[in-house]
Amino acid sequence: MARTPRPRRSAVRRRKTKSQASWLLRLLVPLALIGGFVLAVYVGYLDFTVRQQFEGKRWSIPARVYASPVELYAGYEISAKNFEDLLLELHYRQDPQLAGEGSYSTKGSVVNVRTRAFNFGDTVQESRKISVAFSGAAISGLTDAGNGENLAIVRMDPVQIGSFYPTRKEDRILIKLDEAPPTLVQGLLSTEDRDFYSHFGLSPKSIARAMWSNLKAGGMVQGGSTITQQLVKNFFLTPKRTLRRKLKEALMSFILEYRYSKDEILEAYLNEIFLGQDGASAVHGFGLASEFYFGQSLKTLSLHQVATLVALVRGPSEYDPRRKPEHTLERRNLVLDSMLNEGYITEQQTVEAKKQPLGVAAVIHRSANRYPDFIDLVKRQLKQEYKEEDLTSEGLRIVTTLDTRIQDILERSMASKLKQLEKSPKSNELESAAIVTRRDSGEIVALSGGRNSESTGFNRALDAVRPIGSLIKPVVYLTALEYPERYTIATPVSDTQISIEAERGKSWSPDNYDNREHGIVPLHTALTHSYNMATVRIGMDIGLAKVANTLKNMGVSRPVDLYPSFLLGAQPLTPLEVTQLYQTLAGDGFATPLRSIRAVNAADGKALQSYPLTVRQAVDPAATFITNTILQEVMYAGTGHSAYNYLPKEMALVGKTGTTNQLRDSWFAGFSGDFLSVVWIGRDDNKPSGLTGGSGALQIWAETMRQVSKKPVSLVPPDNVQMTWIDPESGLLSSESCPGAKLLPFVEGSAPTQFAECGANAESGESWLNNLNPF
Repeated sequence: MARTPRPRRSAVRRRKTKSQASWLLRLLVPLALIGGFVLAVYVGYLDFTVRQQFEGKRWSIPARVYASPVELYAGYEISAKNFEDLLLELHYRQDPQLAGEGSYSTKGSVVNVRTRAFNFGDTVQESRKISVAFSGAAISGLTDAGNGENLAIVRMDPVQIGSFYPTRKEDRILIKLDEAPPTLVQGLLSTEDRDFYSHFGLSPKSIARAMWSNLKAGGMVQGGSTITQQLVKNFFLTPKRTLRRKLKEALMSFILEYRYSKDEILEAYLNEIFLGQDGASAVHGFGLASEFYFGQSLKTLSLHQVATLVALVRGPSEYDPRRKPEHTLERRNLVLDSMLNEGYITEQQTVEAKKQPLGVAAVIHRSANRYPDFIDLVKRQLKQEYKEEDLTSEGLRIVTTLDTRIQDILERSMASKLKQLEKSPKSNELESAAIVTRRDSGEIVALSGGRNSESTGFNRALDAVRPIGSLIKPVVYLTALEYPERYTIATPVSDTQISIEAERGKSWSPDNYDNREHGIVPLHTALTHSYNMATVRIGMDIGLAKVANTLKNMGVSRPVDLYPSFLLGAQPLTPLEVTQLYQTLAGDGFATPLRSIRAVNAADGKALQSYPLTVRQAVDPAATFITNTILQEVMYAGTGHSAYNYLPKEMALVGKTGTTNQLRDSWFAGFSGDFLSVVWIGRDDNKPSGLTGGSGALQIWAETMRQVSKKPVSLVPPDNVQMTWIDPESGLLSSESCPGAKLLPFVEGSAPTQFAECGANAESGESWLNNLNPF
């Protein structure tokens, strides 16, 4: 029997290897298919992510909040020193050549300025060179530096006082590619990505070139990432450095290059790249970086300034021109050399640019909310018409009514006076709130919600609801004076003990502050000296409902409890509500809603909304005029007389003190010819402050008004009001020659008809027009 030959060992090995290869192939093919599918899905996901973010709203741009712009004209009261302070606040820089926007130079009593262009919504103000001449503490002349023509008025670009940020505190000024200086694009291409217009997201040539340059230099002098990769890294990814993230960066770079044009990628890069830190806010994009570092718009930058910004791309912290100027200068010059080597600039341009200093603006944080209490009011008013997302993502420009000079004065006055007041052992842990408005328009020019001006906590100006004490009394008397057949300025009223039945069989008997009765007194005397018992008698006679209705007509919408104590200020209001109330008195009976916003503009400057002055007649002008006349007497001879320790009597101030039970709250409200102000002092725990309205709040009020107010009060009587000489003892007609006679206003037909003994030949006088102090 023949033996079957054994297979050779090598053949066995071949069959075994072939079997293993077949098995491995059967395994790898599915794995490859699965891997390919996963990769395709992942690439699809990345593609979706890129398109969704890149084609949607790419950036959330915070709304910018600006103060009221300063308007310059001959006669405007500002010294050369204060004007220079304003320019520094606006981030202007000293430059004898006025080479760019936002620059100035001084020569003797003349300040030469190159203003910035600014879109106010209603008008677009172009940049111009002006000369501002000063004489003492005022502008003596304003001329166009180009042609020497006199200028009537120049509106400066406004000071940015804050922003409304999204969750990520990033800020930027969006620019179009064609708005960028050509030198900026050239600088970026020469230093960051020479092959930008020829690669597909990654550039092996750039990587090799960077490795060779770094090897020769013995350090990191050039990067290999393309502009597309840098954009992906900044726009889509986290700073975490891992192999997985680098792979993701490469894939997204390919997708971005496939989906979008080079110009679209470059424009996004110009707006996205991180270029510094402004406090807690990140500075993104060259548009904002230009303003942050140089105080001028990107399009106005010169070559050496552009090169400085390009230098920051490699590392904003490493090349910070304020912290590391020498390091930055070295990097800037390297950028210039790269531009020269690529043929973008000439040898002469390079030499001239290298001679220039960095010339960065002073360090002033643009983005910080400098006046958080006022910003709080602005945001609350905006939220009535705009969504939160609109305020934090649409790049709105909000021009407000704030006057930074007056705001600073108010804060200093509050801080210094509270410190003085706390020297008394009865007054400690005091807090305060104050508001200043323009008398003629109701614009809020200053607002402080507490003694810590940088705090963003409890805003007492808006939220501290406190009893207003005697600040309510002018409302009571005004209501009574609306019935001239019953009450006039000289009507005798009883300031004697009164008992009013209360609920559950109890009674209420108010006392005067001095615990005395004053008998029968003229109505104006009762208000001048803030007599409680006389006020309650008048209010109860007229009716609580009528007084409450007057309060409502004057602009206070808060519900009122109609108890007799309401007549003495038990009704709690916020300082803002009190300001609205007294704004109607300052408006001669016409209510003007308080305003903190002048205009809201879109990011491109287009006007979205304006807030024009609105006025309505709220209460009888004649009764208002008579009430204000009495409130002048309050300042001359009553509880507000200490204000004239600060201001001249020619100011003819109008005002009223307010004090609540156990000296818990100290109030003062009053106005001059140009400004109205309301001040509150108290304690957050509602314990006694130890201060009356005159000893506390009036002191802050007067110190503030001393520095800001220039115009005296000139009350103009309505046509139906006549001035009549009155004998103060009897309240009867008198004559100018009679001892103690006073010239008082009466609604026609309401003046006394009988004569006092001295006034047998009494007749109305007209000299009151020239008499600022009839009392």
